[in-house]
Amino acid sequence: MPHRKKLSARPVERPADREELLDRALAAFIEAGTLDLSLDQLAKKVGSSKRMLIHYFSGRENLEEMVMACLEDRLRDLFRASAFPAGTPLHAVVGALWEQSTQPQSRGVLQLIMDVNRRGWSGSERAKTFYREQQRLWTELLKEFLHHPAEVEALLQLFQGAVLVYLMTGDREQGRRALERMTRESVK
Repeated sequence: MPHRKKLSARPVERPADREELLDRALAAFIEAGTLDLSLDQLAKKVGSSKRMLIHYFSGRENLEEMVMACLEDRLRDLFRASAFPAGTPLHAVVGALWEQSTQPQSRGVLQLIMDVNRRGWSGSERAKTFYREQQRLWTELLKEFLHHPAEVEALLQLFQGAVLVYLMTGDREQGRRALERMTRESVK
C-alpha cells in the first residue's frame, strides 16, 4: 500500500482581500503615527507577507497612495456639517471637533496626518494634494457655521496650530480655551 501524506487538520487561511488589507494597513499606519514603516514591518502588523502586499498593491508607492485616499474618505465622513443638527452654534461645533480630534484614540491619526504633511513640505505632490483637500473640507465645514471667509481662515489656522501644540505638549485645554474664545467672539 503506497504511503499517503497526511493532510493537516489545520484550516487553510484564505488570503485577505485587497480592501481588508488596505483597512489593516491604514490601522497599522495610524497605530505607528507614520507612513515610514518598512514593508516587512507593515506586513507583520497586517498579518500578511511583503510579497502579498506587493502583489495586491503593486508596490509601496501605490499602497501609500491608497492609504492616503482611504484616510481622506474616513476624515470626510467624520468631519462634515451634516453631522451636526441644524442651528448648532459655532462654539459647540468647534468644541465637538476639538474633543473628537484630541481623544487619545485620535492621536495616531493626527500624527499620521502630520507625517503626510511633512512629506508635502519635502516636495511630495500627493501629500500636497492631501493637504489641500483637507483644507478644502475643513473650510467647507466651517463655512456652514461661520459665514465670513476671513474668519473661517483664521479659525482653521488657530485649530491647526492648537492641534500642533496638543501633539507637542499633550495639553488639550490650552487649545480648547483658545478655540472657545475665538468662536464665542466670532458670533458677537
